[in-house]
Amino acid sequence: MNIALIAHDAKKELMIQFCIAYCGTLSKHNICATGTTGNLVAEATGLEVTRFLAGSQGGDEQIASRIACNEIDLLLFFRDPLNAKPNEPNEANLMRLCDVHNIPFGTNIATSEALIHSLENGDLDWRDIVNPK
Repeated sequence: MNIALIAHDAKKELMIQFCIAYCGTLSKHNICATGTTGNLVAEATGLEVTRFLAGSQGGDEQIASRIACNEIDLLLFFRDPLNAKPNEPNEANLMRLCDVHNIPFGTNIATSEALIHSLENGDLDWRDIVNPK
């Protein structure tokens, strides 16, 4: 699976800790992320992370375009709903695209852990349900 990671500044440390905790699972998949988040996760975990631009420079739009082209299977976006800065990625467009393309979208630690556990158990192979062979 292709998993995308985005984190607002106040949630970057949480994303790092999440990726450390689930490094074994994440290492079996293709990981991409916005620039700063990707750098921090790769440095902390040793995971190979494809890095796009920083969110403030359009990295979230790069991920959005990949969602629209069905190149992302799961999005984890740790957002700060109380203190988001104007230059940080906006989740509204990403949420809309995930809904349009049936992409699981975790916006907090609880949902993201549920998605990762489903991935570990093989329960996230939803594309076979949506697009039967």
